Amino acid sequence: MKSSIQVRNITIGEGKPKVCVPIVGKTLTEINEALQVIANQQIDLIEWRADFFQAVDDMNQVTTVLKEIRQKLQTSPIIFTFRTAEEGGNKKFSLDAYSQLYQGVIHTGLIDFIDIELFIEASTRNELMASAKQNEVLTIISNHDFAKTPSKEAIINRLKLAQDIGGDVAKIAVMPTNPGDVLTLLDATYTMAETYATIPIITMAMDQLGTLSRTVGGLFGSSVTFASITKSSAPGQVNIKELQQMLDYFYTS
Repeated sequence: MKSSIQVRNITIGEGKPKVCVPIVGKTLTEINEALQVIANQQIDLIEWRADFFQAVDDMNQVTTVLKEIRQKLQTSPIIFTFRTAEEGGNKKFSLDAYSQLYQGVIHTGLIDFIDIELFIEASTRNELMASAKQNEVLTIISNHDFAKTPSKEAIINRLKLAQDIGGDVAKIAVMPTNPGDVLTLLDATYTMAETYATIPIITMAMDQLGTLSRTVGGLFGSSVTFASITKSSAPGQVNIKELQQMLDYFYTS
């Protein structure tokens, strides 16, 4: 049921899941080193996890990094993400600082997607979504539960909420404590994709237990999977070469 989105040279929500690689460098030097490695790999999207960047509170430096990423990876869609500490991020930020950072990044014209957390304060979230739309930046509305795997119904409801408020992509990541939790995530993904979704969805179970969801999630309806090249941004991410081999095995188109 879910629809697809065309972004630069890829279509999200069609064919095998697209591979996104996070950039998690602390400094511009580390980020440039990662970009040199990424440039030699076959990837679909880039996510800059700006909460790892030491100078993330300096908009001039943030813009410099975005220019470097865009210059070196000219055809790759870029996702900008500041993951809050409440959802497993690397740095604490006030709501005002989060909003100012996001507004600044949206207006640079250098990104394709911005990841906005579903459960940040609603008025801030909605303002950022409106600003993104005005500036032709697509929104990924996300939720990360590092404590547990919610029920199937709760997972579906969070994805539906992300869709209902106007997100372009709905994303959820959960923490499994047993193999049954991974099945719950995959079951919820399939039901959402087949019954409710009108936008692409991204789902994953984290940690080693959840690795299966990163490889077969697309069979159940997840549109994007995340892989590491240098450092991972979340527990359970698979190295890109290993992941691509597994994706080639499971998906024929």
